[in-house]
Order: sequence, then structure tokens, then C-alpha cells
Amino acid sequence: MWLIMTAIKPSTSLDNLRGLIMNSQSEQILKYLQAGNALTPLEALRKFNCMRLGARIYDLRQKGYVINSLIIKDDISGKRYARYSLVSLN
Repeated sequence: MWLIMTAIKPSTSLDNLRGLIMNSQSEQILKYLQAGNALTPLEALRKFNCMRLGARIYDLRQKGYVINSLIIKDDISGKRYARYSLVSLN
């Protein structure tokens, strides 16, 4: 965290840094979804270092993007997870 703060401005608040990180992750996720890809939380962690994909999806929905959620149950573990995709309005 210290390296990030010195790279931006020493006076930048922690809340502003969180906003920059969220916007960056949201932008990366949006571009990925706009390319026609679907995304799961594990894929988001691996591709974008995003540990809270649901929160980023919420942010994008608040900006007006229509994002579909498909709940998938793993046959082996029985765990459920979401796969998100952008709805095309064409």
C-alpha cells in the first residue's frame, strides 16, 4: 500500500485510493465482458486480482450496464458460484 500512495500523492486519502483501484478493476472487467466473455469470481481473481467480483458487478450495474448472473453448482464439491456476462442490447 505504501508504494501506491507514494506513486500517486502523499496527500491522497485511503478512500480515494480504494476508489481508483475499484474503478480500474471495474474498467478491466467491463472491457472483458464487452469482448463477449463471461466471468466467474475465480477467473476475476486470476485475471484482474479482484477478490470481490460481486461488488464490481454491482458497481457496473449502478452505472447502467445490464449484466446477467448465472448460478452454477459444481458437481464434485457441491459449491455454487456465479458466472457473469454482459447482456447485449443490439
